[in-house]
Amino acid sequence: QLQLVESGGGLVQPGGSLRLSCAGSGFTLDGYAVSWFRQVPGKEREGAACVSSSGLSTNYGHFVEGRFTISRDNAKNTVSLQMNSLKPDDTAVYYCAAAEPRYGTTWCPMFDLGMDYRGKGTLVTVSS
Repeated sequence: QLQLVESGGGLVQPGGSLRLSCAGSGFTLDGYAVSWFRQVPGKEREGAACVSSSGLSTNYGHFVEGRFTISRDNAKNTVSLQMNSLKPDDTAVYYCAAAEPRYGTTWCPMFDLGMDYRGKGTLVTVSS
């Protein structure tokens, strides 16, 4: 079964850090653009970060403000999201999704449209 599996969520205090991981199961993430989205109940899903299939392009949501870093480790078949200086407003379910590079190897999708695979999400709670 082809799927994405997220891990690394949890409870963290404001100002703390978490590292989320997205693993490909049954397929290799190498060759896919991978994105992290987040969603709060009652709000639209928004793009947090993305990395192109080549790894040469990355992009971040406006709210990131230099606090997050996305990276891919093809040897481990994972894409990670390092989140620092977390704020209570970062509380959300974080999802990863993967897409074939239909617009080129530097394409970096920041909208959850037409993605080929999606994980079930991992909850991040930022609270004191």
